[in-house]
Amino acid sequence: MADRPLRADARRNREKVLDAAREAFAASGFGVPLDEIAALAGVGPGTVYRHFPTKEALFEAVVEARLEDLVADARSRADAADPGDAFFGFLARIRVESVAKRDMPDAIAVPGPLQDALHSALSVLLSRAQEGGAVRGDVTTAELIVLFKASMAAFQESSATPAMREQVFAVITDGLRPR
Repeated sequence: MADRPLRADARRNREKVLDAAREAFAASGFGVPLDEIAALAGVGPGTVYRHFPTKEALFEAVVEARLEDLVADARSRADAADPGDAFFGFLARIRVESVAKRDMPDAIAVPGPLQDALHSALSVLLSRAQEGGAVRGDVTTAELIVLFKASMAAFQESSATPAMREQVFAVITDGLRPR
């Protein structure tokens, strides 16, 4: 049997839950309780479970939208006239998002087609930047992902000041440039 379209009120509730989940996961990461998301959405926990049977399913729906946006951004930079600016611009976006959205480390770690698409788009940016001489040639996409995850963790520490985040990002970008 084919899935029936949602009634208008059910569709609105689903969107409320997704909006609340985006906000809650961004602020608190994956550890936020579903009851808190339900309260933030102004719906009961049963409504959340009706649309998303598990917290993992809800997180996956939120992450999917976030990763699609990152993939689209990386792909839009792929043909930039200055591949170094495109590459470092994308890294700057990752930095900004990781400070604002505590779920970013979890989001980029979720295996699946979108993670593959993100890695592929990042590989294109990296290769072009390396060919253009803006990034050292011995760096791989897998190593960049490790750097992203490590820097995101550092950016989200309560002791990390904006100045410290800027310094960490500067050290990372300087380390990626040719010697």
